[in-house]
Amino acid sequence: MNRSHVLLVALSCLAIAALAGCPNPPPANSGAPGGSGGPSTSGAPASTFRAGLVVDTGGIDDRSFNAAANEGRKKAEADLGMNDQSYSLIQSKAKADYKTNLTQFASQGYNLVIAVGQNMEDALKEVAPQFPNVKFAIVDGAAPDGVNNTASLKFREEQGTFLAGFLAASMSKTKKIGFVGGEEIDLIKKFEAGYRAGAKTAGFDPDKQVLRAYTNNWDDVTKGRTQAEQLYSNGVDIIFAAAGKGGLGVIEAARGKGPGFYAIGVDQDQDGIAPGRVLTSVVKHVDTAVFDTTKRAKEGKFAPGTVTYDLKQGGMDLSEMKYTRKDIPAPILDKLAKLRKLVEDGTVAPPTTLEAVKTFNPPTL
Repeated sequence: MNRSHVLLVALSCLAIAALAGCPNPPPANSGAPGGSGGPSTSGAPASTFRAGLVVDTGGIDDRSFNAAANEGRKKAEADLGMNDQSYSLIQSKAKADYKTNLTQFASQGYNLVIAVGQNMEDALKEVAPQFPNVKFAIVDGAAPDGVNNTASLKFREEQGTFLAGFLAASMSKTKKIGFVGGEEIDLIKKFEAGYRAGAKTAGFDPDKQVLRAYTNNWDDVTKGRTQAEQLYSNGVDIIFAAAGKGGLGVIEAARGKGPGFYAIGVDQDQDGIAPGRVLTSVVKHVDTAVFDTTKRAKEGKFAPGTVTYDLKQGGMDLSEMKYTRKDIPAPILDKLAKLRKLVEDGTVAPPTTLEAVKTFNPPTL
């Protein structure tokens, strides 16, 4: 065998050995994008920033709270170079899922895990301390004490509902307005307190002219509708719903009643669900909170503690009232604008509890 043949054989052997020793390329992420089955352990390499979003019961089709959070995830995908593999979603089916879902992301080495909803507070208290190298955030809930890897994302809901209550009372022909809540927790009572104080600012007696009902869950569209129909039958003509998916039932009821009756949407701009029958929506920019938190974490600027979003920052707002602005008298819109300015500059601080509504002194407009 001559020298060239020896060299050729040697090179061939090296090539075969290299092929035999190379691992197969990693499979593509097989997790269902946006599905409820949770993230896949394969896919993005360890050096890739990965975030996980755990939404509450009711799912991302609630057109409200969870849907707003998912909009923030989608904006991160579009603006931060992420995708369904690097920014995964789990939809909680029941409260018992919270701890499992949070742990699933954290145990797979996700850099950031966001819990959407106050109801996940207890689960987060258990999970976050176990994964000190993972950043966590919770929307509406409190971060666990003594844990430095968790941020709390909160809103001044009472500011937005204060404006909605003023508008509803100013527009009411029957001089009765309604409120439908989901679970009767402190957060939703804060929504209700602002709404009642806004009605008080328009001259209503909040104890007698603002009627209330609760669905006691976030998922029951039918119960939302029946609660609304009962309020309408009791003389109410405008109803604000802070009831998750149940709010869709309130909007259905307003559509069924027709002209002269309105619903008020929540969390997202829901005016287009029943054009002309949704007076306005109290828009809570959960999408902004989710996106901002993801961006900070991805840039290495995540900080524990509480971040609060308010009316002045654009964290809370009323919808543009695309379908109803023409029906609102100019003097009411003028007073609404003045009231907004008073809240934004801190001259007026809407109450955050039902007890505080009793001693709230409305401004003169």
